[in-house]
Amino acid sequence: MQPRLSLVTLGVSDMVRARAFYEAWGWKASSSSQPEVTFFQANGLALGLFGRADLAKDAEVEDRPTGFAAVTLAYNARSKAEADAVYARAVEAGARPVKPLQDVFWGGYSGYFADPDGHLWEVAWNPSFPLDEQGHLYLPDSLT
Repeated sequence: MQPRLSLVTLGVSDMVRARAFYEAWGWKASSSSQPEVTFFQANGLALGLFGRADLAKDAEVEDRPTGFAAVTLAYNARSKAEADAVYARAVEAGARPVKPLQDVFWGGYSGYFADPDGHLWEVAWNPSFPLDEQGHLYLPDSLT
């Protein structure tokens, strides 16, 4: 098996609001989007937005609020300055600041915000995880 993550789908309570947030943050919706689902291209994977109740129904699980879901998404930046700009743009687009960007114990720079549905995003610069020209992150031992 080839390890792969192809699509991350976020359950949202208000599709119009969620799509507007991601577009204001700078993401471009795919033409394959429909009123019930929105897709965004993100390098080698896609981000989907789907109604929370419909996503639970599709997975045949109960839709219940979870509080902290123990999952975060991350935007890795090429520099501290880029991290600052990306975080600020998210807040301007309607994100709720959770943890301000700061130097962190692992040697990088990191902060968190929540999108309109409370999904946590980390914005980080990690000197140990350089990005290629296309913005893809490769772990130090992943190419050997």
